[in-house]
Amino acid sequence: MKITGVSSTLYQFTMSRRMGDANSPMGRARGSGCVVELHTDTELTGVTTGGGAALPIIESLVEGVLIGQDPKHVTGLWQRMVNKHFKGGHDGIANDAIAALDIALWDLKSKANDEPLWKTLGGVRQPINAYASGLDMPLSDQEIFDFYRSMAEKYGFTDGKLKVGLDQDRDLRRIGLMNKALSINTDEPGLMVDANEYWSPKQAIRKVREMEEQFDLMWIEEPARRWDFLGLRRICDAVRTPVCAGENLDTLGDFLPYFHNRSADIIQVGSGMTGITCALQLADAAYGFNLPVTLGGSAGHHHAHLATVIPNYITIEVGNPESDDGVTTHDVTFQNGKAILGDKPGLGIEINREALEEAKVAKIPPGSGPSPFGRRPGAGLYEVPPTPEEVAESARGITGQSEGRHAY
Repeated sequence: MKITGVSSTLYQFTMSRRMGDANSPMGRARGSGCVVELHTDTELTGVTTGGGAALPIIESLVEGVLIGQDPKHVTGLWQRMVNKHFKGGHDGIANDAIAALDIALWDLKSKANDEPLWKTLGGVRQPINAYASGLDMPLSDQEIFDFYRSMAEKYGFTDGKLKVGLDQDRDLRRIGLMNKALSINTDEPGLMVDANEYWSPKQAIRKVREMEEQFDLMWIEEPARRWDFLGLRRICDAVRTPVCAGENLDTLGDFLPYFHNRSADIIQVGSGMTGITCALQLADAAYGFNLPVTLGGSAGHHHAHLATVIPNYITIEVGNPESDDGVTTHDVTFQNGKAILGDKPGLGIEINREALEEAKVAKIPPGSGPSPFGRRPGAGLYEVPPTPEEVAESARGITGQSEGRHAY
């Protein structure tokens, strides 16, 4: 089997709920994706969804590194792609391109083995711990409660993560609502909060300590800027709650200051970090430092496959148990708050070609990508609460979305 080429399709869709965080409190109502297909001289095709902004680099890597190669040699091909970008570094867009292709290669390898990814990785099928993640900054208090109650009732979730950072009184109230919603399944829900790098270390310490007066938190995620490994260490030493960080780092080199300075109690890993190959390397490195890891959201919940071979994993993030884009389906289901792995070959992701054709776009419109406004003014310096305009826009929900600048 040899790689013959690559094709891609950009698409846009309306999300089931408005999503946002401390950097975009009005959130966005539309999402986007990119189906990347790695073709071979057989009937098998490797599929992933991601890397839309990196398509020129994806095409260059396929042409310059992958064409004519056996896709089952995943780790060696990953190293060749990384080496190709040695001079400029494989962070940023180059990272996104390599990650997308590496995921597609693993999909191809496990399809060639006629088995699901978890088997190709050497895992043993087991229920995988998971938590409900609302990406819920734009939601009203009632919508917050309804989301977590639905996740608890339909899928049995007992743990949940809330976006925080801009209004402490509001955050405390909404943590209580999440706790109440999840308590139908347990007397002690697992409560996590995520500040998305909005606070300075001093702000984080003050706010988390106040949260700890009312709640026993599983972790505080990204309480300070990703590169401030000394500030993160300062927070670790000052609060009882474990600090969880690393989501927006790309490479093993990025994580070394975290490991050597004990800047996080829990390390975030994922296939967006230069692919599945690098995610497993990072998990192994964290294991060497006796640090647990958590895996973020992933296309088709393929991180559940990775968890089967990561001895130090805690849980995986789940924003939508069912496919939200109308274009893809997946072979991972959820029961009793855990991910149940299926037996379809590869990642278990299938593409609805008719739906993809209807959702196809020539380019991703502004506002349909993650964090459309970038980093919020005042982040790490001073607090900028949601403006009346942002509050009004977030209240528009999905059905009331506008067509102009704020159609997010």
